[in-house]
Amino acid sequence: MHTPAETTVKILLVDDNENNLLSMEVVLDNPAYQLFKATSGRDALKILLKEDDFSLILLDVQMPIMDGYETASLICQRDKLRFIPIIFITAHDYEEEAMFRGYQTGAVDFIRKPFKPEILRSKVAVFAELHKKNLLLKQQEERLQVINNDLTLLNRDLEQRVLERTIELENVNKELKELNLSKDKFLSVISHDLRNPLTSLLLSSKNLNSNIERLEAGDIKKLAHIIYRTSNKILDQLNELVDWAKKQREKTEFNPERIHLIKGINESLELLKASASQKSIKFNNDIPQDLYVQADPLMLRSILQNIVTNAIKFTPQGGGVVSLSASQAESMVAISIRDFGVGMSKEVQNMLSGNSTSLSLAGTDEEKGTGLGLLLVKDFVAQHGGTIDIDSELGKGTRFIFTMPLGN
Repeated sequence: MHTPAETTVKILLVDDNENNLLSMEVVLDNPAYQLFKATSGRDALKILLKEDDFSLILLDVQMPIMDGYETASLICQRDKLRFIPIIFITAHDYEEEAMFRGYQTGAVDFIRKPFKPEILRSKVAVFAELHKKNLLLKQQEERLQVINNDLTLLNRDLEQRVLERTIELENVNKELKELNLSKDKFLSVISHDLRNPLTSLLLSSKNLNSNIERLEAGDIKKLAHIIYRTSNKILDQLNELVDWAKKQREKTEFNPERIHLIKGINESLELLKASASQKSIKFNNDIPQDLYVQADPLMLRSILQNIVTNAIKFTPQGGGVVSLSASQAESMVAISIRDFGVGMSKEVQNMLSGNSTSLSLAGTDEEKGTGLGLLLVKDFVAQHGGTIDIDSELGKGTRFIFTMPLGN
């Protein structure tokens, strides 16, 4: 790209008289000028077809075949040529009509023959300087455009980086939330799934330790069997909880499998029988033999144990029944757990329906729970695409109905 000082100003001289062309050439002799000569309008147009970057055209008005006005008119019809300034050279006086016609055809000025060298040099110098300034302005615009393009690309790059960083931070934040939620679930599972069997273990151990001298051999054997069986079940359950926590870390929400429902429920209730017997509570299991569900075994057991644990906890001492039933509802299985305990407060029911997050379960001060188990139940059911409903009345008991996908 040339600087203005290095730019050659191209000027086209048009006159049918060779002497006039020579005179203009002599007057305009300047290293900064590159002069082109044409002896007719036709020759001028031929030159302009090959080169269109002229700074100025000096055009004789009176020429045979095609005069200066016709030549100028044809020049201005081409988009690339229409902005080249034209100075008419005329031997006639500046008549108003002639000047008007000249300006109409693209003239910017007139010079009368015979021209004064100083005037010709001066006017040409003005347009040469104007050409250089226009060229400088164009070069600056091009530089600005390049800078703007670079800035646009830089901004796009920055925006992309910010977007990528934002997405990365959002993903990290999501992972942290999921990790925190997984931790809370794990702690809640431990709290609710192990508390009751541990209570049963402690009660049996306490009874054995305190009354061993008064107990008969058959009673001692029975208590020892409860302790042994419960301890092994707790160990199995802990191992399963560890496996479940590992799955959570590995982003495995759950691993559903086809489960024989009555068998899964019986296994889940096995650890709760001791606690139920302490209050003389019986399980009435009316689950059909031919029902299967597609569920995560650990989650299903946690759901069942949490609901049944609450049923035992909030059923008064002295006996009662916890009834379990199930039925197929299209592609889902509806599982019902019914107790006849103290019932559930509206606050707890609102929590499970999504209207509250604060729990206060009914019961004595010793039995009163935080409700984390029910929150976990709601979450686990939702992960299976199921729903959970509660029908409860204080003093009359509670019925949970939750759905699980039908096992094919």
